[in-house]
Amino acid sequence: MSFRACLLQAGRVRNLLLDFCAAAGFEDCYHSRAQLFTMNLEELLRTPHKRFNPLLREWVLVSPQRTERPWLGKVEGLPAAPSVSYDPNCYLCPGNKRAGGKQTPPYTGTYAFGNDFPALLPEGESFHYEENNLLMAQADRGNCRVLCFSPRHDLTVPRMNACELRGVVDAWTEQFCELAQIPWVQHVQIFENRGELMGASNPHPHCQIWANATLPNFPAREDESLRAYHAEKHSCLLCDYLQLELQRSERIVCQNDAFVVLVPFWAVWPFEALVLSKRHISSIDQLSAEERDLLADILRRITIRYDNLFETAFPYSMGFHQRPTDGQPHEPWHLHAHYFPPLLRSATVRKFMVGYELLASPQRDLTPETAAARLLEAGEIHYLDRAT
Repeated sequence: MSFRACLLQAGRVRNLLLDFCAAAGFEDCYHSRAQLFTMNLEELLRTPHKRFNPLLREWVLVSPQRTERPWLGKVEGLPAAPSVSYDPNCYLCPGNKRAGGKQTPPYTGTYAFGNDFPALLPEGESFHYEENNLLMAQADRGNCRVLCFSPRHDLTVPRMNACELRGVVDAWTEQFCELAQIPWVQHVQIFENRGELMGASNPHPHCQIWANATLPNFPAREDESLRAYHAEKHSCLLCDYLQLELQRSERIVCQNDAFVVLVPFWAVWPFEALVLSKRHISSIDQLSAEERDLLADILRRITIRYDNLFETAFPYSMGFHQRPTDGQPHEPWHLHAHYFPPLLRSATVRKFMVGYELLASPQRDLTPETAAARLLEAGEIHYLDRAT
């Protein structure tokens, strides 16, 4: 699908998106229908504009006229994909020693353990420091764990089968429930950094799970927006947004009976994706057995599409956002996952969050509609399997 066709299709949703922004109750973020979206479809092809993110309550600058600019900047080298199922030097492979002489057991499925170099510690003295409401600090505690997806050193999510990925989903659920039962834990963050570009220190497929005593910044901002919308409209912000996207389909990448993957209207990263549960649930432990299978299915499908896009092991940071674990019901919360991949033009050219993005506002060149069309065209037969 061409860039022009994507934007022409996107025009049909503009009025619904205006209504959605207005319904969210963010009066300071728009003035009138004409002021928020006065440009016509032809102008969208060449005119910079900004889009509102109702989850974080911030604007994203979109600059479609810059997509053809020449690139003489940094070109990344392609990291070699692991070619062996077992690496004797990998501390995450079964039977090998980890830092300080700890032994990784000969596991055969998933394996979770306490991070040997945790960012947070479960024990420690409580303290608070404050001076003139300008210099403030306080103790924070947490529990940091690592979850290996498979004993195989070379088996990434898009190359796993349904049974293997269901085991990962079950392990996520088990870890969430176990950590959520700790009285002082307020938030459980499950996240995966895939690839050297995203800072992964080991290519062995794994994720991290951090349990915090406080609500971190981004979930806290989402919590505020979800609660404000629910209080005003008595409905779920993400449920309402999902219905808009399903009606229009311009940014839908793939879906099954329980989940939808789409490029959000307000995406910042070039091929950013949002995974949404079709049923209104607030956390992963509320998934049925069938929905766990379908979560495994949709994660495999979107990561295959990512790999196919540039025929490489596509790097990304992904993570689930779900309800706080303070024992309250948190009805406004809707289970979702974010994918933030850095690649822009090819397997060797990535987007940098620098300059204007650091000092002023998030900015993107490729429109979300074009990104969704390219992911849709990428297909779900992994490029490594096409010749077999």
